Amino acid sequence: MSALKITGGYKLKGELSISGAKNAILPILAAALINSGISIIENSPHLADVEIMLDILISIGCKASLKNNTITIDSSEISSTELPGDLVQKMRASIVIMGALLGRFGEVKISYPGGCEIGLRPIDLHLKAFKQMGAEIHEIVHGYITCKANKLMGSEISLDYPSVGATENIMLAACFAEGVTTITNAAKEPEIEDLQEFLRKLGVRIKGAGSSTITIYGLNKRKGNISTQTNTFKKEICHKVIPDRIVAGTYLLAGAITGGTLTLTNVNPAHLSSVIYKLRDTTTEILIKNNSIKLKAPAHLKNIELVRTLPYPGFPTDMQPQLISMLSVAEGTSIIVETVFENRYRHVDQLIRMGAEILINDRTAVIKGVKRLSGADLTAHDLRGGAALVLAGLCADGETIINGIEYIDRGYESIENQLSSLGAVINRIN
Repeated sequence: MSALKITGGYKLKGELSISGAKNAILPILAAALINSGISIIENSPHLADVEIMLDILISIGCKASLKNNTITIDSSEISSTELPGDLVQKMRASIVIMGALLGRFGEVKISYPGGCEIGLRPIDLHLKAFKQMGAEIHEIVHGYITCKANKLMGSEISLDYPSVGATENIMLAACFAEGVTTITNAAKEPEIEDLQEFLRKLGVRIKGAGSSTITIYGLNKRKGNISTQTNTFKKEICHKVIPDRIVAGTYLLAGAITGGTLTLTNVNPAHLSSVIYKLRDTTTEILIKNNSIKLKAPAHLKNIELVRTLPYPGFPTDMQPQLISMLSVAEGTSIIVETVFENRYRHVDQLIRMGAEILINDRTAVIKGVKRLSGADLTAHDLRGGAALVLAGLCADGETIINGIEYIDRGYESIENQLSSLGAVINRIN
């Protein structure tokens, strides 16, 4: 297995262009199943999760290719509505394929999805919505779920929690439902808006993404099944994926933790407003201009009294581990409350090995800033926790080795090359 070797103490400086968003392209790849024509998706990041999703699509009959940063998918002839369990169990986001296949063909068989172990992420909201739309749900042996529907009906669906995955799954299934589907308490993430834009290019009548209420006007009748392959949505469309706000936020915090000065391009600053707000609390200078963000870190970061993770537009849970790393070397004491996932502090014990002073009590982390961290041999246990360890290694004294970087590769494209271009001393080793 590979590892990352980091020699800390170098200030990041320079300019970096941000890649396409992982959390946007994965549901869009699932949405390509709705189109029985050609879907061309630009600004794709080169990530392990993207490769897994493409492998899943190919396994059920799609023709798919990735060249440079463009993915081309032909979903005209699907051979199966049963998803391979070994691939599904590698990635949580594979669950959104359910809505697309159930909508287009009226059936889907899938195992419970896997992914990072950051807490319970049940799919009951997804299944409850499908039932409400007229699907029958059958759980069978070996952890597989079968959903079938002779006809999906438009429904008024109120989510108990603004789940991103459930919102996306309902949007995809509703494209083929008879009548109107309304999702209330829908997730508001920018990635939901990007999915809506892709569906509109296919000809789906949909509105409201980015707000708490999304309305989808379904087809009067679903056309096609696994044998006929006919489909109302048959077009050649091209869509460019939005920039990755979590990757951008991670590199901003990397600049801050090293006392650096850097500029990020190909970003949407509005998607990063909560992160920028907290960075300014640390006295970090942030200058926004069009689609770029310039950061200038102070000599000493100031603490942040309280940060509470919340669904968008609140502070993202996907940025919480990286924030803890940064605050571990800030002056004073900071408090973070994790409200989304109950097991998202797995990286903290690794930071403590580096000399961080962090106390965890249930979902609250109390971080007392230290003057410096020390390099150590570390292991990443999940994607964003792994990124947090990279940030800590960048500012630590001496050498840091990070194992388990297959997690990091799921969400960051060649993180060692990106950081090296900014002056970091970081290499991938065996």
